[in-house]
Amino acid sequence: QVQVVESGGGLVQPGGSLRLSCTTSGLTFADYTMGWFRQAPGKEREGVSCISTSAIYYEDSVKGRFTRSRDDAKNPLYLQMNSLKPEDTAMYHCAAGEATRNGVTMCRTGSTDYWGQGTQDPVSS
Repeated sequence: QVQVVESGGGLVQPGGSLRLSCTTSGLTFADYTMGWFRQAPGKEREGVSCISTSAIYYEDSVKGRFTRSRDDAKNPLYLQMNSLKPEDTAMYHCAAGEATRNGVTMCRTGSTDYWGQGTQDPVSS
């Protein structure tokens, strides 16, 4: 049984930083494209950052502020979020998709195979 579990969320002030972690089990981590998605209240889900062997994707509004990292030798996958803004407030989900999808495709289409339950990240003073 595949499990995807996020952690590290929580309330942070504007300008602050947060690091999210994603741990998987039941799949071979290196065989999957991994991504972070978010959904804010009243908005559609969007791909924040996805990484595959051939491509790394960052959504425009997070470029220069968010950084993905992964080590195919081990879990977990991290999303370092700096200079957070109130508009970054959302439920953040980690997702895995078969490696036939590159990072750009997965983030733009939202086509994934496994999802985590998400972690809530409010940014507020």
